[in-house]
Amino acid sequence: MNLRHLPNLITGLRLILAAPVVWLLLQGRYLEAFVLFAVAGASDLVDGFLARCFGWTSRLGSILDPLADKSLVVGTLLVLGLRGDVPLWLVTLAVGRDVMLIGLAVGYHYLIEPLKPEPLLSSKLNTVLQLTLIATALFSKAVVQLPDALLVLLVYGSGLTTLWSGCAYLWVWGRRAHRSARR
Repeated sequence: MNLRHLPNLITGLRLILAAPVVWLLLQGRYLEAFVLFAVAGASDLVDGFLARCFGWTSRLGSILDPLADKSLVVGTLLVLGLRGDVPLWLVTLAVGRDVMLIGLAVGYHYLIEPLKPEPLLSSKLNTVLQLTLIATALFSKAVVQLPDALLVLLVYGSGLTTLWSGCAYLWVWGRRAHRSARR
């Protein structure tokens, strides 16, 4: 195997880890879910570092990385919401934003022009906050109860960045579509 493909392999493993994390949460096994979630989170840092540091980027990686992130975030948020560990309004907002963006991306790609996956800074911040919220909620259930104020702060921070990043994508893609239509 060429080392250049290592980030994609790590990302693929993170994508696969989403299912056991969700299953463990459904079983109420927070400690095991937290450990696997932490491994998945660390893998995100490692594959990103390797891709940027060594230039081992690829089109496949640009698609797999957000897919792995979203599988982990959406799956765990859904279960945490159903179990009452995070508010359902946040789960609805996060899932709704992602469904909207997928629909818009597919429509943009097929109706206007091929869409290159380019995550916005607001989206990266949103993912970091969502992952932090999930890790904190899992840690609080599995290891030691953390202050409610910390979880509330992360919930509202995640909600705000979810709205911000959704609006930012609408703005950027809308402007591109408008410029494309004028050509």
